[in-house]
Amino acid sequence: MHYDVAIIGAGLSGLAAGIRCAHYDKRVIILEKHTVWGGLNSFYKKGGHHFDTGLHALTNWVRPGYKGPRLPLQRILRQLRIKPDELALDPQTQSRVVFDDAVLTFDNDFDRLTQSVIEAFPAERDGWMALAAACDGYPEVMGTGQRRSSRAVVRELIRDPLLIEMLLCPIFFYGSAEEDDLDFDQFQVLFNSLFREGFCRPRRGIRQILDALLARYRSLGGEMRRNAAVESLVIDGDRVAGLEVSRGEPVTADVVLSSAGRVETAALRSDRADERERGHVGQLAFVENLWVLDRPPSELGFEDCVVFYNRGPKFDWRNPEQTVDLQSGVVCVPSNYQHPEPLDQHVIRATHLANHEQWFGFEEQTYRAEKDRCAEASKVEIARLGSAFDAHVVYHDGFTPRTVKHYTSHINGAVYGSPAKVKSGRTDLSNLFLCGTDQGLVGVVGAMLSGINMANLHILAEGTAR
Repeated sequence: MHYDVAIIGAGLSGLAAGIRCAHYDKRVIILEKHTVWGGLNSFYKKGGHHFDTGLHALTNWVRPGYKGPRLPLQRILRQLRIKPDELALDPQTQSRVVFDDAVLTFDNDFDRLTQSVIEAFPAERDGWMALAAACDGYPEVMGTGQRRSSRAVVRELIRDPLLIEMLLCPIFFYGSAEEDDLDFDQFQVLFNSLFREGFCRPRRGIRQILDALLARYRSLGGEMRRNAAVESLVIDGDRVAGLEVSRGEPVTADVVLSSAGRVETAALRSDRADERERGHVGQLAFVENLWVLDRPPSELGFEDCVVFYNRGPKFDWRNPEQTVDLQSGVVCVPSNYQHPEPLDQHVIRATHLANHEQWFGFEEQTYRAEKDRCAEASKVEIARLGSAFDAHVVYHDGFTPRTVKHYTSHINGAVYGSPAKVKSGRTDLSNLFLCGTDQGLVGVVGAMLSGINMANLHILAEGTAR
């Protein structure tokens, strides 16, 4: 079958790109490897409980009555023709960055974070104001073109090393594929997304967003083939001539848009282009645990929506030597958002950096034992942020880098993909483009924006490929 556009992956970026193209009467097909759509941000049911994967919090909250310049979430809804109430977004109460020697509190009013920084670090008032000014607004879609170290830029403005680490911790956890640093363009995007605009959460979790996207895509005539892994991109000269698919007949398309990842997409090519991409494989992976409780976590001392924590003054953002690095982590509590009615399920979710080599090297029995051991150790560690909650756990589930690789095909289970982003989305082939994580925009909002931007730039603005 021939299409104007073939999209690899029914994640957020693939769905957003599909909607955008179908809106302009392109014949579009999305090829999804699994039965469930969503990719890195999906959902599942286990033990009678519903869980999200990927979604900790939705960034870029738009407060009711906002009248300023169009913000990222507003742009997404406008370009996808989705109404805000379809997402049922509720704002956060508050979140924190917790280090041993200082705490920063923030919510969806940027002034609160400013006040918290000045109270904890009074000598850094001017430096904080300078950093906030440097991050005001968003960079161009394809960035400045020249990489700038976030650590270097922040150090030019702020002198206190503890404050620097506290600001980097949530931003790195939310989207850095690069060990110990991040391109300042991405830092700027995440600074505004997390701190200036803030967190919210759909009442039904990520399923609420995915259902709205899928319904919109199908209403425009978009096609989706599930259980249909792309096994090969057949290359002819400087073009993708066809896609070999595990289920159903092969597909040809004028343009191919891949959300599979930079290295993962190259590995599909019949001309063995993956050999020159091997140095760009991501190294940062995670272990995550989810505990369903018999009561609201706020009754057990967990009152924040999200807590980014670190033990000690120095935050290490790298592939750890041990199976899991409990020295830092992210703790999320969906129940604590400003929901109009209490949620019917109460979850504490904890995420830590993990050593992917060790997780992939375990035999099955050892793997399961280590997974259980890490879950218990994580539970003890994060109890320091509230109280012990072991007696209130009614169900537990978790995942490792092996789980991520199985469901997303990301090499090493690297959630944020390659550290070498392709901001333009271009490859060396005239009709193959990247969207999603390795185009450089991460998170739920970033993924949708990436799909929209790449569709606009490479398909709608330029027409179908030469």
